[in-house]
Amino acid sequence: MKAIVYTQHGLPIDDTHALVEMDLPRPQPGPRDLLVAVRAVSVNPVDTKLRAGVPVTEPRTLGFDAVGSVAAVGSEVSLFKEGDEVFYAGSILRPGSNAEFQLVDERIVGHKPRSLDDAHAAALPLTAITAWELLFDRLGVAEGGGDGESILIIGAGGGVGSILVQLARRLTRLNVIGTASREDTARWVRELGAHHVIDHGKPLAAQLSALGVTTIDHVAGLTHTADYYEQIVEILKPQGRFGIIDDPATLDAMKLKRKAISLHWESMFTRSMFTTPDMIRQHELLNRVAALIDDGTLRTTLGENVGKINAANLRQAYKLVASHKARGKLVLAGW
Repeated sequence: MKAIVYTQHGLPIDDTHALVEMDLPRPQPGPRDLLVAVRAVSVNPVDTKLRAGVPVTEPRTLGFDAVGSVAAVGSEVSLFKEGDEVFYAGSILRPGSNAEFQLVDERIVGHKPRSLDDAHAAALPLTAITAWELLFDRLGVAEGGGDGESILIIGAGGGVGSILVQLARRLTRLNVIGTASREDTARWVRELGAHHVIDHGKPLAAQLSALGVTTIDHVAGLTHTADYYEQIVEILKPQGRFGIIDDPATLDAMKLKRKAISLHWESMFTRSMFTTPDMIRQHELLNRVAALIDDGTLRTTLGENVGKINAANLRQAYKLVASHKARGKLVLAGW
């Protein structure tokens, strides 16, 4: 099968050897595995971080988001059958989706939204899982809850932010405030449902005050958290909640003590990495997201279709993601 791999970490992404095409054996499913014929993928910041920073001793296939059809099932599979159309975000411990065929545990797979084509569906899984877990599991907001409370989403125009804005606006009563530094991104965030958009390139407290907001109940730090940390501590209310998904080099949690602010780290790979007893929750929430897409409550977050799945297009997509200027998700579809 065709796969796009990296064999040496850290090469400049413009180097043609940074990502290369290779022929690899088609894998065979284990007991709870689906063998998926991959038709579309999207690129996430984790892809660029792994390629740049994780050494390999053999070719590694990256890629997490995928859409495809079930080509074969393991002996203990009960949630899917051959021919089912699926979408998922995979596991960080297994070969990725940038290949014609991929193995994935059925417990982290959902049925593809019926109303979306492959490219638009591929934009959703990793960011939808991350946003859902961050909002409902980590920050503890209840569906239909949050009346009189607010959430500030820092980096609301990116992949996770684009779906988090929608979940917070459509499924809760929170006052949703997103940040964006460019006018086209700010317009995108408003279209997705944010009540207000402020510029994270300017002091946050003053902009919130101009909106009549003195303190924030929940902050979702999606990017460059270290740059905003002091401001986040300032604007969070006493006993507020702070959720984070990125990787600041250091984070002084003592600054949170005075206000009894709770810190919540979200990683959508935790359930699959540790095979947690509630691992099947990702299957359930992806099915819920698909239903919300199909009934018009949520919309895809596809920002750009970069073209077919090949090494050249993946290199271009990695470059765009690493620039932090991409709006929504970058998707590749077809071989």
